[in-house]
Amino acid sequence: MASELPTPTEYVVHHLTNLSVGEGVWTFHPDTIVVSLLTGFLFIGVFWAVARKATAGVPGKLQSFVELVVEFIDDQVKGGFHGPRAFVAPLALTIFVWVLLWNLMDLVPVDWVPYFTWKVFGLEYTRIVPSADINAPFGLSISVLLLIIFYGFKGKGLGYLKELVTHPFGSNPLLWIPNLVLNIVELLAKPLSLALRLFGNLYAAELIFVLIALLPAWIQFVPGGAWAVYHILVVPLQAFIFMTLTIVYLSLAYEEH
Repeated sequence: MASELPTPTEYVVHHLTNLSVGEGVWTFHPDTIVVSLLTGFLFIGVFWAVARKATAGVPGKLQSFVELVVEFIDDQVKGGFHGPRAFVAPLALTIFVWVLLWNLMDLVPVDWVPYFTWKVFGLEYTRIVPSADINAPFGLSISVLLLIIFYGFKGKGLGYLKELVTHPFGSNPLLWIPNLVLNIVELLAKPLSLALRLFGNLYAAELIFVLIALLPAWIQFVPGGAWAVYHILVVPLQAFIFMTLTIVYLSLAYEEH
């Protein structure tokens, strides 16, 4: 960070730039990786601690909250996926809570963490919203894509390959290539839409918080508070949409049409 005050353009660009290591394809964003790991460990730690201390009697507030989340996710999986749920239910729970925690990082004032990491570690750039870094949503959505393919073969065996070349136009050999092309496009569009939807919403939200931070300090709380209240509604909604579409996509791949 420069000692003089940055221009508004420099301020916005600075807050939207990730800490980068490497070049080209092998560029990594340590800030995204660290925040993702911290939120992941937070999720695992809290749920593990609650499960370890769970009681059959009157539950505490934290246990009640965790049970509410688990039951809510389990109901969503039961309604959307009719195959074996031993893996899909924990997967849906992980996606929902992890993405929710990613998104909640957007509510931390935009200058706090960058200023801290600059003063303590000398880091010029720090972003703490993994959802607003396109790499994190795409990494998660690529995992979903691989699971779609896996559940396609698990549910239909080699019939999954047959479906790729015979749907939607029929089994005439002349239509195999058009069918395959359309199905590949549809398959790739699923993780693409998952990633871009999450990234677009959170990037826009982060940008608005940064723009609000450019206002005089005495007035920031008015638009900032209003946007934060609205954003609290967006944060769980985006996590829910990502989770729900994942369940739907796995169900479509697993079940016979």
